Amino acid sequence: MADKQTILIVDDSEMNRAILADMLGNEFAILEAENGSEGVAMLQRHGTEISLVLLDIVMPVMDGFGVLNLMNKYHWIEDIPVIMISAERGSSHIERAFELGITDFISRPFDALIVHRRVVNTILLYAKQKRLTAMVADQIIEKERQSSLMIDILSHIVEFRNGESGMHVRHVHTLTETLLKALVQKTDKYHLSQEDIAIISTASALHDIGKIAIPEEILNKPGRFTDEEFAIMKTHSMVGAEMLEALPFYQNEPLVKAAYQICRWHHERWDGRGYPDGLKEDEIPISAQMVALADVYDALTSERVYKPAFSHDQAVNMILNGECGTFNPLLMDCLRDCADEILVELNTDNVEGRNRREMQNVARELHKHEELNASERTLELLEHERMKYSFFASLTKEIQFEYTVTPPSLLLSTWGAEKLGLPETMMEPYQDSQARARISDSDLENLADMLHSTTPGNPVVTYDCKLPVEGEERWHRIIARASWSSEEPPRYIGCIGKALDIHSSRLQLENLEQEASHDALTGLINRAYARKRICERLADRPAGRYALAILDLDYFKSANDTYGHMFGDQVLKFLAERMRRSIRGGDIAARVGGDEFLIFLEYKDDLESTIEGIYNRVNGGVYEDFKISVSMGVASTEIVDGEYETLFRCADEALYVVKNSGKGHYSYYHKEHAHVGGDISAVSPIDGADEAGEAEDKEEKA
Repeated sequence: MADKQTILIVDDSEMNRAILADMLGNEFAILEAENGSEGVAMLQRHGTEISLVLLDIVMPVMDGFGVLNLMNKYHWIEDIPVIMISAERGSSHIERAFELGITDFISRPFDALIVHRRVVNTILLYAKQKRLTAMVADQIIEKERQSSLMIDILSHIVEFRNGESGMHVRHVHTLTETLLKALVQKTDKYHLSQEDIAIISTASALHDIGKIAIPEEILNKPGRFTDEEFAIMKTHSMVGAEMLEALPFYQNEPLVKAAYQICRWHHERWDGRGYPDGLKEDEIPISAQMVALADVYDALTSERVYKPAFSHDQAVNMILNGECGTFNPLLMDCLRDCADEILVELNTDNVEGRNRREMQNVARELHKHEELNASERTLELLEHERMKYSFFASLTKEIQFEYTVTPPSLLLSTWGAEKLGLPETMMEPYQDSQARARISDSDLENLADMLHSTTPGNPVVTYDCKLPVEGEERWHRIIARASWSSEEPPRYIGCIGKALDIHSSRLQLENLEQEASHDALTGLINRAYARKRICERLADRPAGRYALAILDLDYFKSANDTYGHMFGDQVLKFLAERMRRSIRGGDIAARVGGDEFLIFLEYKDDLESTIEGIYNRVNGGVYEDFKISVSMGVASTEIVDGEYETLFRCADEALYVVKNSGKGHYSYYHKEHAHVGGDISAVSPIDGADEAGEAEDKEEKA
């Protein structure tokens, strides 16, 4: 689905869905839903993949207007265009649909060329909009990354002289941001916007820049300061403020103003006993108050030359008990409320945590560009997908990996890294002795050659080799997908993949293949897999003579209504078993969907006797009290060309002739007319269900 844009078709008519899928399936990936409720579920599940929705109006469970109402409620309509396709032509319906945000309206019956052209035009229009949004988002993300990089560099520079790790500045940034968000949730007293929080959090990185002017012997003194030393140490707040005040530019920038307040006053105290100006209570800017609290917490929980580190709980209790000076009571409430969150944020103050914050900043920035029409839900979905990938990767118990060429780096899933005994992230993995010890040079070279030999249209490779897992060498199957740049000519830029333990996963893979290719109820192959196999047969022996038959179980609705759906399921299984026994080993039998089935066969001379034999073995008889009656349409390559889509459509037209002439027989497709076979008088619905059958006929014709 990743190589093609995806279209969701929401229509209660399986025939309409099949026709649209046949029209568009060669160019687009198709998802199908048989009512509005299923369509909404598809949008929820595949929202980021879907490029267009083709939506019917009149449907059971939830109609098209219900779908549009929900798409508007959750802002999906802003990202996913909708074309309404319906036989309803009343102006009120069309007007209402456009008011709810559809992009186009196509009436049934529809022309294939018109449908295709309108679909392509709509997708191209939205693709341009998405590209513009992506360009802006990339620029914002790059800006956020550069800001984060500068904070890291500054952290190292500021902390370098006093022998600390450089994480103090990063921790103060995270703590300030977390506490400010908690404060905004608790009160609007300080009128802080999301932009204010971002500015204060970034400016917090500068809170100790004045320490550059403090002599190193004082900064790194292991014992208590003398009065003279403490007086010198206290000057760092004013020195930092003066450095900012002396800047020849950017004095009116909010970031510089916030940084000045923080540098000068982050050692002031709520009771007025701080320095350098002896401010008290809300004379102290809230930015400086918050950084002061963050600074004290991190100082307590970090090891210093003059003390060991306290635990998180100890530090919080010491601050709340007033052992570290007095603070704004509102800030104490915030600390109490988000103490657990602080611990989580500091433990995840890594690439993942920064990516999450960058995504939130991107969402805020894009909201300033209303012309881009980018909803926050799209960004939330991207973040959700990232979290979902990380979560599922931990559950699959697979060695998952991602490799990039520039810069050369290897990222392993947490589970995979533990099993291989490697770090999750490795730069220059080809030069890493630990990584090279896990896979032989020949296997690594072979895998690299295979990946470089792929193309953007055929990017997946499979390779078997031995890997040492927990000290034991086991055979693994590496399945990898190469990544190629969008430039011309394409350039290999890396790969993603996973390594499966072949022994433990073989049965699981077989089960997955069975589920993907077979109908769960009847055990016959499903429509998609049948199409694949039939196309392969037609391609392998293009000169052969083939026939495709579509079967429909008559009066099945009456069976469900009279005996219940569980009984109906048993009837379908009964018919499927009859089909299995009625065909030869090389023939194909499949469930198309609902009460429709398919048979594909190759023949040499007498097709009519073959079809008659199959029909007689499938049709007739009784399952408990329900008499089996089957209608069937047949198309052969003697009459139409040997394409699967053509055979399916013509067999379906022949079936339509049968359904309109009384059911219970079969018909061959002819270009001029349909040849009818079978004994119409053999039709035998369930006892007492003739009237229901007639009503069902009328309903299906309508």
